[in-house]
Amino acid sequence: MANKFWSTLLAGALGGAATFGALYWLVQSPANPSDISATTTTLARQVSYQGAPPPFDFTKAADNSMSAVVHIKATESRQSALQRQRANPWSLFFGENFAQPRSGTGSGVIYTDDGYIMTNNHVVDFADEFLVTLHDNREFKARLVGRDADTDMAVIKIDAKNLPAIRIGNSDDVRVGEWVLAVGNPFDLTSTVTAGIVSAKSRDINIIQGTTGIESFIQTDAAVNPGNSGGALVNLNGELIGINSAIASPTGAFAGYAFAIPVNLARRIADDLIKYGEYRRAYLGVDIASMDTNVAQQLELDYTQGVAVVRLDPEGSAANAGVQPKDVITRINGKNVTSVAELRELVGRSKVGETLNLTLVREGKTLDLPVRMKTRNNN
Repeated sequence: MANKFWSTLLAGALGGAATFGALYWLVQSPANPSDISATTTTLARQVSYQGAPPPFDFTKAADNSMSAVVHIKATESRQSALQRQRANPWSLFFGENFAQPRSGTGSGVIYTDDGYIMTNNHVVDFADEFLVTLHDNREFKARLVGRDADTDMAVIKIDAKNLPAIRIGNSDDVRVGEWVLAVGNPFDLTSTVTAGIVSAKSRDINIIQGTTGIESFIQTDAAVNPGNSGGALVNLNGELIGINSAIASPTGAFAGYAFAIPVNLARRIADDLIKYGEYRRAYLGVDIASMDTNVAQQLELDYTQGVAVVRLDPEGSAANAGVQPKDVITRINGKNVTSVAELRELVGRSKVGETLNLTLVREGKTLDLPVRMKTRNNN
């Protein structure tokens, strides 16, 4: 975009410079402020609700979610720091301080009552020692169960029982404009709750490096800052609908734009990390583009809202099922698909061996095509 420049940084989790919290953040050039002039007189009168509950009461949501959100201190051991120094030929130019262990703090969400905790990959990816502090101030050492850089998800484990696991919501049911709460530990301020609304869904902000990243964020204007990473985004029932992961800001602190991984994707990845120690990702094998006027013209297609197939991997799941270039995918398992981000999320939520039902438009005709999902390297 002509007036906005986005770049990615990790705040708090990488390098020792930011020990107060791990959070991705983007840089946005601030817009020129518009002149404000002429105030008007506002008439007001006092209104009695006659015992009705306040119109904006978030106490239930906070009560139902705060105890399930934890503080994570991630630290690189001295031994790991020395190994990192030896592995980097430039380390001799940086002196002894280059090998100083890195540390940072972030948040996590208790996924199961026996100690599995969801968080962000960038909260833990540099560390091998983890200290978890619960809402009731109990502390536990944790171990890394698994992490996935392409989705920025990770799971750690503490040895404890009967923990207050978060109630899981349905991110497919989230609507733009509904109220949500962000729960986490910004700037090491533990158990902090902020409120906002859902500003957008299926947002792709190009923050995960590489071509295989899955980004389909829930965007919210609930205040999220360094240290909130890995914390909870909950609805008014206190149910988890997202894992807070990123902000867009000209300063590195909250400026109105925050992004969360939808819980339906997050729990799919977490379940694999717990079961296998890795995310077993299904592979569709397509290069795609969100349909707009320009894409339709370039591919010589009639405009149809959906995702256009530009190229296929001949060994991919889509090609094996008969998907062709210039097909326009409009639905997956009955869910509308209007953007690349939506398609990647739905495919990312599928399992190897599962069959996805794709609705396509091909040469003006609609057809349904079952696609059996496989990994990139198997049948």
